[in-house]
Amino acid sequence: MHKRLYRSDNNRVWLGVLGGLGEYLNVDPTLLRVIFVIFGVFTNIVALIIYLLCAWIMPRRFN
Repeated sequence: MHKRLYRSDNNRVWLGVLGGLGEYLNVDPTLLRVIFVIFGVFTNIVALIIYLLCAWIMPRRFN
């Protein structure tokens, strides 16, 4: 069985993108959130656009 990338319902702060990515990569979502914030500080609006695009593209897991 292969893994699929979904937005998380359990590890969500806003839309569940980074929580789902953390579940997929078996990494702590908090670490990904810190990296994302640092990335956002240096790229301004680009990080927000990437996050919203991922939220639009990634399917939501319905349990």
